[in-house]
This record gives sequence, C-alpha cells and structure tokens, in this order.
Amino acid sequence: MMRRLLLSLTLAASLPLAAHAAPPVPPVTLTPDRPAAPVPAKPNARLERGRYLAIAADCMACHTAAGGKPYAGGYAIDSPLGTIYATNITPSKKGGIGHYTEADFARALREGVRADGSHLYPAMPYTSYAQLTDADVGDLYYYFMQAVKPVDEPARQTALPFPFNVRLSMLGWNTLFLDNKRFVPDATKSAQINRGAYLAEGLAHCSACHTPRNALMAEIGSQTLAGASLGSWHAPNITSDKVSGIGAWTDAEIAAYLKTGHVEGKGQAAGGMAEAIQNSLQFLRDDDVAAIVAWLRTVPPVRAPGQTKAAFSHGSAASEESALRGMASSTEHHSLNSGAVLFSGYCASCHSASGAGSTGQSYPALFNNTATGGNTPANLVSAILFGVERKIEGEEHEAFMPRFDQRSYVQPLTDEQIASIANYVLKQYGNPDVSVTPAYVAQARSGGEKPVLARAQPFMLPGGIVGILLLIALFIWLRRRSQRKE
Repeated sequence: MMRRLLLSLTLAASLPLAAHAAPPVPPVTLTPDRPAAPVPAKPNARLERGRYLAIAADCMACHTAAGGKPYAGGYAIDSPLGTIYATNITPSKKGGIGHYTEADFARALREGVRADGSHLYPAMPYTSYAQLTDADVGDLYYYFMQAVKPVDEPARQTALPFPFNVRLSMLGWNTLFLDNKRFVPDATKSAQINRGAYLAEGLAHCSACHTPRNALMAEIGSQTLAGASLGSWHAPNITSDKVSGIGAWTDAEIAAYLKTGHVEGKGQAAGGMAEAIQNSLQFLRDDDVAAIVAWLRTVPPVRAPGQTKAAFSHGSAASEESALRGMASSTEHHSLNSGAVLFSGYCASCHSASGAGSTGQSYPALFNNTATGGNTPANLVSAILFGVERKIEGEEHEAFMPRFDQRSYVQPLTDEQIASIANYVLKQYGNPDVSVTPAYVAQARSGGEKPVLARAQPFMLPGGIVGILLLIALFIWLRRRSQRKE
C-alpha cells in the first residue's frame, strides 16, 4: 500500500500571442440534426446508483494498481499468509469479468466463488458483501458492465505458499465462517441507524479491518470493531467505548474524520484508512456519513484491558531544542546519537520543536494524537517507516509525510534510529507507558507480527507428510493384526 512520490511544483509560462490573426472560421449551418447547442444526455439513474455503490464498497482501492488502469487489478495486498493480487474486474472477456452473468457476479461478490468455480480468499471481503441486497448487486453489475472501460490484460496471479495455495480449502473455511445472509433491518432501530449498519457492515466492510481475527483468520464476533493488527499498522477500536473507542468523539468529529481523515486534537488517518477515505468515504453523501455515525453510536463498547485514558488525551507541547544547541562540535561525525537529536533533525521542521505541528495542522501535533497516545506504537512506527499520504478533493494541500524506511528518498533510518525517535515522541508527547525496541521496528519493517497460521506454515508440509505416513503405518498394522486373528 506504500506507493508514494513527493509531488513536484511546476510553473507554467503562457505562450505569446500569434503575430497574425487566425483565418476566420466558416459559419456552421444549423440543421435539425445539428442543433445550436449539444443536447445533454439524460442521466442514467441505475448507472449512477451502481457507481455510488462501487465507491461505497471501495472497489477502486484494491482493484487498481499504482499507475494502473481503473479496476484492472494487480494491486498487491500484503496479507499475513502472503501477497494476494487483486483481480481484473473490468468488463473485458479476455482479462476481466466480461463473461460473467449477473448470477456469476453475485456469487463472486457474496460467496467468494468465481465463475470458473475457484474460490477467492477473504482478502476480498465477500463475508461483508454477503449482506448486499439483490437490487444493489444488480446495480453494481450494471455499472461494471456498462460504464467501466474494459482492460484485456489479466492481472498478476496470486501464488501463496502451500497449503494456502489450495483454494479448495476455502470451501471448509466458508462452511465454518461465512454467514451468507442478506441484511435485515432491525425493526427496533431508526431508518438512519439501519442505513448506517447496511453501509458500514456491508458495503464499507469496516469489520474486515477493525475486528480482530482468530487462529484461522476469521473475525471474532465478540470483539467486533475492537481494533486489530493489519500487518505493520493497527486499525483502532471504533466501538462506542469512551476510553478505548470513539465514544468520546462528537458526531461532528467522527463525520469530519470519515470525510477528511483528520480531526485536530484527535487523530490523522494513515495506511489503509487513508486509502479508504481517499478512494471511498470522502465521496459519500453527507446523509450516509451521518447514518454511519449514528450506527457507530450503537456498537457495543469494548474496553481494552488496563486502559484508563483515551489515546487522544495524552501529552502537551514541550521542547528541548534550546538544550541541544552547541552540544556537538562542527567536526563531530556521530552527533545524531539520541532520540531528542534525531527528532530535532528529522521531525521538528514539520511537526515543530514543541510537537505542536503546523498552523492549520497540515502537519499534525504529536500530542492529543491517537497514533502517539494509543496502547500500541504500531501506527507511530509505521508512519515513520512508510510515511503518510492522503488526498482530499477540495483541500488545498495533500496530507503528506515522507517515508524513512529503506525506500526513503529523504533519509533511510535504521531500526535503532526509528526506535529512538519513537521512544522520544512517546515519552515527550504520547503514552509514556509504551516503548519501542529495534526488534519491534525490524518486525514492522518486514510486515508486522505473523499470526499463528502463518507461523505454522513452514511445518505444514512436513507435518502433513508425517501424518500421512503414520496413517499408512496404522493401516498396515491394523490389517496385519486382523490377518493374524483370522
């Protein structure tokens, strides 16, 4: 998901006027089939509904690779089990889904089964899309078949390691974990809350990122929206809990975050959430955003064990800049030897020496910030490693922070340097009870902590072989024993 280039500023010079006037243009003869002004085409209501649904479902984010054509696939999803490449969902009959019937499309969308019968991985959130109504599925199909430009090149194929490459295994996973039921409105809730539930639980598939998963990578229902690891990043708790969740945020703050990705004194969207806002949430109608907010208020609160203070309530402005001046000589080679000095050199120019950020918060404050005040340093470390980029239409400037990992064009930092900066920021502006080790940074750099299933993968093939041999040996022993009795 880290595909960022610093935008360069360009100046355009106007061309000089021609020395001689252009020859006159002959008049146009108007005829019944050539009116004086073009007649605007009648809007296609069904196509517009489908387009809006595709935006709400955030299809563009995963099915469009960096620099690629819309919906042509190839986007790399770094799952804990390996890299999954999104498929081409343009209406091409060669590379996409042009040969899909509406029933084929519905089955892929809601059951995770392609037209050829092979199974999709739940990185495609069909477990959420299962809730979509028949009418909405039909409108989505109409939009993709009628309005999306076909791209004939097939997307790169996914090749996970054994046994995850055996797609038929998803049949068993679906039997255990897929609830293939359509959304049913709750008669005890208002129409607004039901609309918010349909959007958030179905189309926007919020739980796919914000709900922790069990050993088999299925969502844990009792922990819905309680926060979950996403590789190196952490999708925070968005339940109604006032300490661990967003219960202390106002409706206006939640709505602003969904539309812009930033709320002063609360948080800034980065990683996958920045992509969701950039490609999807910012384009939702205000009434739909309000519906999601109303529904979020009804989500049962989940308190993180031991947490007593909201993440956004930590820290205040503080500066050690004056104490650092003149400490190193002009010829010293290793002067960047502490978190404070590293912060001064790499962070203070944007976030200010006091950590207060810039005027207008294009560069946010590091205190009263959920990334620095949370009970995990994941988002702070990931922001330093991979940077932040978020573009909102209508805003004058794009939210941007350069990356400092090995792909940095500014200055690659070592695991030790990033740990030093993170610890300084946490102690100075954030949650002082959280700390970062170089080993943690190295793990984040490589994709984050692996779940049990991924850690067990190297042993599955030899373990399977041993298991088969044991079964064969047991069968032979039982057969010989039976023969002796005879």
